Amino acid sequence: MKITNIDQLNIRDSLPSPKGVALAVLQMCNNENTSVHEITRLIQTDPTLSYRLIYRANLTKTTSRPIASVSDAIIHLGIQSVKQLAMGFSLIDQYQQGNCKAFDYLQFWSHSLLMAIASETFGNVIRVSVREELFACGLLARIGFLALATTYPQKYSEILENEDKRRTLVEQERLYLETDHNSMTAAMLLDANFATELVEPVYYHEEPMESGFFEDSRCYRLTQLFHLAKHLADIAITAKVEYFEQTSELMLLAKKIGFETKTFADMVQDIIHSWKNWNTLLKVPCATLPSFQNITQTIEQFSEDSQNASALRVLVIEDDPVSRQLIQEILSSTLGHTVFSAENGQQGLSLGLETMPHVVITDWIMPVMDGLELTRALRATEWGQNIYIIMLTGVEEEEKLAKAFEIGVDDYIIKPINIRTFRARLRAAWHYRRLQDSWQHDQKQLKQFAAELATSNRKLEQAAHTDILTGLPNRRAGMEALSRTWSIASRSYQQVAAILIDIDFFKNINDSHGHAAGDTVLQTIAASIQNTARKGDFFCRIGGEEFLIICQDKKTDLNSTAIFAERLRNKVSLEHINIQGKTIAVTISIGIALKEGYMQNEDELIKAADKALYAAKHAGRNRIYCATGNQFFVPDLNS
Repeated sequence: MKITNIDQLNIRDSLPSPKGVALAVLQMCNNENTSVHEITRLIQTDPTLSYRLIYRANLTKTTSRPIASVSDAIIHLGIQSVKQLAMGFSLIDQYQQGNCKAFDYLQFWSHSLLMAIASETFGNVIRVSVREELFACGLLARIGFLALATTYPQKYSEILENEDKRRTLVEQERLYLETDHNSMTAAMLLDANFATELVEPVYYHEEPMESGFFEDSRCYRLTQLFHLAKHLADIAITAKVEYFEQTSELMLLAKKIGFETKTFADMVQDIIHSWKNWNTLLKVPCATLPSFQNITQTIEQFSEDSQNASALRVLVIEDDPVSRQLIQEILSSTLGHTVFSAENGQQGLSLGLETMPHVVITDWIMPVMDGLELTRALRATEWGQNIYIIMLTGVEEEEKLAKAFEIGVDDYIIKPINIRTFRARLRAAWHYRRLQDSWQHDQKQLKQFAAELATSNRKLEQAAHTDILTGLPNRRAGMEALSRTWSIASRSYQQVAAILIDIDFFKNINDSHGHAAGDTVLQTIAASIQNTARKGDFFCRIGGEEFLIICQDKKTDLNSTAIFAERLRNKVSLEHINIQGKTIAVTISIGIALKEGYMQNEDELIKAADKALYAAKHAGRNRIYCATGNQFFVPDLNS
């Protein structure tokens, strides 16, 4: 999971963020000492937010008694959910329009609302997380789009308007903006204190195969759930010509999770109803969908047909009723295929959109739209690329047939139809379909293999950068992180600090209590560092009893770094480590160095910190020394 460093890109101030009462709610909810009564009083100053939270609480209540007060709604929903909902509702109110001309703000929120409701509804059936978490995750799963549109309005508008068929939208975003909407979403959700086990599935929901999650794991099921919810939301705003194809794929995704067609169709109807209510409440427009019940009936029929490998769905387009009836009779009664028919090319195109045939048999000359025009129209659509098209013609003229093949016809039959020839032509169509199925199966296997390989590579890379004993990054990972941090600091003129930590008298611990005791001490110190480190700090074990912490942000200076180091030193000194029934105390010595003008590279920074560490140990251990130039001193923590 690639998470955008918001501070590194210097875009925090321009990101979408809640305001007014919602912002105050977020700040208050982050304070552990805040009471429900205080939060209630604050929310009651905003009637709109109060009503929305009460409405939301009543949707998920399990008792017959309605929730009528803000305090009851907060207790029912929970502080974390109230915070997330306040954030989401505030963003919807503030960002219904903006400066990114190519970004449809209202459509974005309509899509987000449907995804929120679908995520909650699906999750309520398969039980992978609590409803409020799924609603919030669905609502903000694509907030990275809004972040890019708000932060880079002109650049992002150009990207959205650019029809670059060689690159995906994510690839274009990374190329021109040095980040992408998925990375931005993950960064913003983590910044809002969403749980990592929810953020990772959200990050991979567009391409679940790239996640590498094990099947049946919670993260895998959450990723599939969000993917299904996104697909449903996509259908709500899609063009009608693509509706059937996308709905078919939606049903396949639903079955993959474990939903039956009838049950799923009922769920979708409920989701659409709730979606319309929420859109009205939040003043966001929503699209009108065709009847999902009707479309699922057709899908069920196709599903049954597909069980017979030799059966094809054939669309016959012929303006002569006698000839059309004869062809239908041969196809259905004699050859056992499922047949649909139309009188002209225009009707045939519309019926083809609904029935998704494997084979189209069309007459050449017809009113309204002839066979060649129909072939062009079919080949212009994505779903029409894979249809096998057979042209009926009364004359076998080489020039005309060559033109038909150029346009996209696969085969032709001379009228009047010979049944033996007809059967042979359809056998060729059937083989063509089998090859397509085989190719799709191979593609699926290749994707699965690629995903498994990517997972293995990630695990190997993680193992190569992890210290097995402590679970912290190892020296290799630390030096790579330091090199990256040094480069960023040099380009942006930011400060960077290195803190070297050494466990005092560690050899004595090994000699007196054994190496197992030494391992326990190392693990305890590693946990203390991990629990004390600030947001943005990088820490690792660089070997033996030594650890390294790299500090870089806008506020990094000698005083703040020394205060943090003292807090860590004091925490370690208060640890009581149990070794075979005996309690031992451990102390650490710390050396600090900041990037200075004379330093040419990160190695000199580490050398300076190492000299300061040596000075601390030489002065008696269990203390902090700082390096400035060639001087080493105890920092004044009261300044």
